[in-house]
Amino acid sequence: MVERCLVSWGMSKVFTITADNASSNDVAIRFLRRRLKSWGTSLLDGEFLHMRCGAHILNLVVKDGLQENKDLISRIRSAVRYVRSSPARLDKFKELSYSP
Repeated sequence: MVERCLVSWGMSKVFTITADNASSNDVAIRFLRRRLKSWGTSLLDGEFLHMRCGAHILNLVVKDGLQENKDLISRIRSAVRYVRSSPARLDKFKELSYSP
C-alpha cells in the first residue's frame, strides 16, 4: 500500500517513515527498504527509514507507569470521592488544606 502511494505521488526518495512498534510495521518497512534499494533511490542505505513514533513510545511508558501505580491511584480516587461526597467533609478539607 505504501509503495503504491509513493508511486502514485511520484515519490522515489524516502528518508524516514514514522510508525509505531507493531511487528507488521517492521515487516512493511523491511519490504519498502528492499524496494527502495532495488529502485536505486535508498537514502543512507535505508538506515533511518523506520522512525519509531515518539508519541506511541511515550504512551506505552505512561500506561506502564499507571499500571505500576494502579493501587495508589485507586486509593487516591477513593479518598477524593469520600471527601467530595459530603459538603461538610469538603468544607473541613478546604479548611485544613488552606495555608495563608
